[in-house]
Amino acid sequence: MGGFKKFLLRGNIVELAVAVIVGATFSGLVQALVADLITPLIGAVTGGREPDFAKYSFTVNGSVFKYGDFLNHLLAFLIIAAVVYWLVVMPMSRLVSLFERDQAVTTRQCPDCLSDVPVEARRCAHCTVELVPQSEQP
Repeated sequence: MGGFKKFLLRGNIVELAVAVIVGATFSGLVQALVADLITPLIGAVTGGREPDFAKYSFTVNGSVFKYGDFLNHLLAFLIIAAVVYWLVVMPMSRLVSLFERDQAVTTRQCPDCLSDVPVEARRCAHCTVELVPQSEQP
């Protein structure tokens, strides 16, 4: 029982639970954005009709292929993916790049083996080539 308690109280489990809850909430938010704003906007551009292909189908030997339903889901996926990319991914990428730009450099590449070594290292840990620390360079 102690091992199970330790497993449940690890930071990774709590972080994962928070991520799932935030993800589910965010999913509902994005779906509402698409259903309430983006799809009606497409309907306004296309003459007052919201795109609905659910009735499109064809039959082969008694089997009904509802390709219209697939088109609806595909269109919803593409719209949601575009909204998430432009409203979440791009702004977050810019924000992260702003924070990374201000961070001090702590590693550099070894000129021989191209591995990362600390800036003040005198010898590469991978290939043992001698290096001049950055504070002693002219």
